Amino acid sequence: MMQLNSLHDLYVDQLRDLYDAEKQIVQALPKMASAASSQKLKEAFEMHLDQTRNHVRRLDQIFSHLGTSPTGHQCEAMHGLIKEGNEVLQAGGDATVKDAALIAAAQRVEHYEMAGYGTVRTYAKELGYNEAASLLQETLNEEGEADKKLTSLAEGGFFSSGINKEAKA
Repeated sequence: MMQLNSLHDLYVDQLRDLYDAEKQIVQALPKMASAASSQKLKEAFEMHLDQTRNHVRRLDQIFSHLGTSPTGHQCEAMHGLIKEGNEVLQAGGDATVKDAALIAAAQRVEHYEMAGYGTVRTYAKELGYNEAASLLQETLNEEGEADKKLTSLAEGGFFSSGINKEAKA
């Protein structure tokens, strides 16, 4: 049974949750990239896969400084989000509509991660772990950028229609 006797205990528990979440995402993103019909969406998933691998490395660095293991916690929320994403991968239908559904699934993942990273970054600051707070902020910034990129692909820009508009037809 988990013991939460201090903010440090909670911090480590939440970091382990994020670590497992990131490892699950590393497994899911290649499948999402191969399922996307839009080349821009494929590229966005592939780029975020590289970033996600860096997120894992940053977490490994934080755990190394803490002198503890990153394993031992399964992120059930991410498991559920990825399970929902897998339903999209297996769905039939219009390729553009599936791309819109992939974006929706990916944004749910990004929002979960942003909430988690924002929380642990705040804990790190409170605990005086300034280097970790900086690393966590860097990851939080990248998660936010990934979310914005997905929104841009969904909505399109000034001169182009987005995937959502194409799926509307």
